[in-house]
Amino acid sequence: MIDLHTHTTFSDGELIPSELIRRAEALGYTTIGITDHADYTNIEHILSCVSKIKYFEEVSDIRVLVGAELTHVPPARIGPLAALARKLGAEIVIAHGETPVEPVRPGTNRAAIEAGVDILAHPGFITEQEAELARENNVCLEITSRSGHNITNGHVVRMAKLAGAKMVVDTDSHSPDDLISSQRAIEIAMGAGLTLQEATAIVKEHAIIRRG
Repeated sequence: MIDLHTHTTFSDGELIPSELIRRAEALGYTTIGITDHADYTNIEHILSCVSKIKYFEEVSDIRVLVGAELTHVPPARIGPLAALARKLGAEIVIAHGETPVEPVRPGTNRAAIEAGVDILAHPGFITEQEAELARENNVCLEITSRSGHNITNGHVVRMAKLAGAKMVVDTDSHSPDDLISSQRAIEIAMGAGLTLQEATAIVKEHAIIRRG
């Protein structure tokens, strides 16, 4: 399983990084991204602290990517913050998309895509034009296993397929029970409207890992 959207106690997750990674490793994860919620107030702290977990790669077979999820940042400030995150060493930058279960500012999806983030998380009712821009900017659209956010997975898949945009399956894990197996990820993708072949390709040939 490759899962690049997870949270720890450095934002609103339940586990410290080492425990999250060990639990993921025990479930057969090969790669995990630590992407705690960040804005201008905590980006330096999160990346400085979480980057220390890279030592896990020296004592384990799991690959750990350190990053951040830019969350509820005003659209006009997403681009500069994404650039700052990369300057501070983020290996992956996720943007908290316009999920319908939170009051995300309109324009967030487009601003994040224009900023060239790696993944637009739970993008809600993303438009076909935004999905086309995601394809052009090589931004992956997330199919999420997280309850609530996942109610628009089917719409996200339809828009991504119409536009030819890349998709990824992530958990947005906040607790131990949120972690899933590759088989479950495939089932989630199929539940969103992909065929078994399409779902398997997305899960097994993760777009971010391929390009990274």
